[in-house]
Amino acid sequence: MAETRIHQDQPVFTAGTPLDGARAAVVLLHGRGATAQSILALAGELPQDGIAYLAPQAANQTWYPNSGFIPVEGNEPYVSSAFETVAGLLARIADAGIPAERVALGGFSQGACLAAEFVARHPRRYGGLFVLSGALLGPVDAPRDYPGSLDGTPVYVGGANRDSWVTEEQLRLTGRVLEDLGAVVRVEVQPDSAHTIRQTEIAQVRALVAGLVERGGVL
Repeated sequence: MAETRIHQDQPVFTAGTPLDGARAAVVLLHGRGATAQSILALAGELPQDGIAYLAPQAANQTWYPNSGFIPVEGNEPYVSSAFETVAGLLARIADAGIPAERVALGGFSQGACLAAEFVARHPRRYGGLFVLSGALLGPVDAPRDYPGSLDGTPVYVGGANRDSWVTEEQLRLTGRVLEDLGAVVRVEVQPDSAHTIRQTEIAQVRALVAGLVERGGVL
């Protein structure tokens, strides 16, 4: 599919250590109707020393217009444009001399879905992935024959069992699929109905991000 520049010309906001002086990097993806600045606030609760945080803005505050759990084709060309945005950021990080093993990706809600699907479709050893109240794109019965290996990438999936947007089944399916791809996965499902980021989840993300520089990305 030819590139459609829906999201690529949007701004990228940053926090933490400037990229040219960072030892590790985190790409943060916001949810539907939100902003890059809103997800970048999460960086304030995460390690700062030596870590660059990059948060791209989606056009019209939405990475894709329909439910993320219909066939992916129903959200094109928006999803492909979003993937191009993430890939562009990873190239920018690599150009700064930071290897993929010291790069984490993650997000909340729609941004979490995008991060999970991008990593599944572009498997390699990343420093980490965190999926907060999100899941792999597409219906639960969609084929999940992703090629390649995540080669021990640490993954955290967090959410709630009564969330009206993302079901427990979708959370656990995401964990299983990523584990089958070779990731080291932790799934935590809270007895709750809120579609939000919890302090317990922030603690897990904090440990994952700290591992980018302290333990080579091991969760």
